[in-house]
Amino acid sequence: MRRRRYTGAVLYAALPVALVLLWWGLSALKLTNPYLVPSPQKTFAAAAGLVRSGELFRHLLVSLGRVWAGFGLSVCAALPLALAFHLCGAARKIFHGVFELLRAIPPLAMIPLLILWFGIGEASKLALIVLATFFPVFLSALGGFDGMDGRWRELADSLELPFSRRLRRVLIPAALPQIITGLRLGFGYAWRALLGAELFSSSAGLGYLISDAGEMARVDTVYVGILLIGGLGLFFDTALRIFTRRFTTAGEDRAWGA
Repeated sequence: MRRRRYTGAVLYAALPVALVLLWWGLSALKLTNPYLVPSPQKTFAAAAGLVRSGELFRHLLVSLGRVWAGFGLSVCAALPLALAFHLCGAARKIFHGVFELLRAIPPLAMIPLLILWFGIGEASKLALIVLATFFPVFLSALGGFDGMDGRWRELADSLELPFSRRLRRVLIPAALPQIITGLRLGFGYAWRALLGAELFSSSAGLGYLISDAGEMARVDTVYVGILLIGGLGLFFDTALRIFTRRFTTAGEDRAWGA
């Protein structure tokens, strides 16, 4: 088991390390334009300067606060609504057309209206994140509830479980893998929406950092912001995958032990 984990870690790290080495080699051989592709040393120096000044942590905390607040609101709305649609076919038919219409509209196209409705403060940014993340979470959860194994439903019916226990022991464990998938997709969309909002109307955050650095031709700082966003996405996605592996099997065990 230990050897398998070590091999898996090496495989995960192999391509990123190879890309960094390629980046370093091309820069050292002067095969890239240093203005368009700064060297890893220059990028690291820019990151170190932002850390020493505290600017990087300030922008990072602002963006994380916005992402988690908007994503949390989206999850709190999407999961109960998915359950309601699973239980009530009439509600699904009534709202189907409106939901499909809203889902087809790119969230970034709503930025001008959101600014008019909510101003350029935090409310418009949170609304944009909710619009971007709601449907991935909602549709994944609804698909998980609808796709529940018939044996689980028969088991719950035969045991005459009350709704609260049916929800905890059957519905949620059955839909958990797809719910986690929706959370992973939604969190990625949250970053995209946030950066779009911060590029247009913000005085702090990673999107603002990237935009401001681009306007000042500080390409190394732009790379720092982009790489930090990618690293955060990888970190949170890995955390969700670990959560999935640990709790999906446990959820199935609890369901069959109902």
